[in-house]
Amino acid sequence: MFTGIIEEVGRVTSLTEEQNNHRLTVAATRLVKELTQGSSIAVSGVCLTAIEITRRSFSADLAAETWNRTSFSRITPGAHVNLELPMRADGRFGGHIVQGHVDGTGIFVALDRIPGADDYRLHIRIPPDLARYVIFKGSLSIEGISLTVAKVEGTDVTAAIIPHTVEMTNLASLNEGDAVNLEVDLIAKYVEKMMAGNATRSRLTLERLVAQGF
Repeated sequence: MFTGIIEEVGRVTSLTEEQNNHRLTVAATRLVKELTQGSSIAVSGVCLTAIEITRRSFSADLAAETWNRTSFSRITPGAHVNLELPMRADGRFGGHIVQGHVDGTGIFVALDRIPGADDYRLHIRIPPDLARYVIFKGSLSIEGISLTVAKVEGTDVTAAIIPHTVEMTNLASLNEGDAVNLEVDLIAKYVEKMMAGNATRSRLTLERLVAQGF
């Protein structure tokens, strides 16, 4: 489990394919020292398992689901990626619950400086099937970053970004049209399932009452 607080920005050095299997290699400096074979690490919001580790990089295999659902199928060597190690049992939540299980990709639109301020606005476009989970002032993981939604208009989402986040993440390296990994709030998905279950039970109860002549 992660919290969406980015610890380091790495750089993709290679993305190879062999017999339909893909392997991603990322150069990093600080977090690599804490990895051992089999360690989990979030790469731009995607929970991966470190397979090969050197002093300056790590490699991870990408499952077919990961390849198809995330931005990795469109990423190229040289791209910057956000890195975060799993939350420690005695740690604090700095962001929100982030599993590293990407729900889909959105489109980077712009990162604009707010006139007269040091802050920024991040604009992205999200898939319609994820829009129902995104609310004003709710949490959304974008590229593994825990962000608060400042505005929602259909599938257009805006998040307020402080300078520290721009400096410590890959946001400034993104270009218009780039794919960004999205993970919606886990709680929202559980609430949706529970509400659907309640609706089904209520309908079945009503049908039984009607069948009994009430």
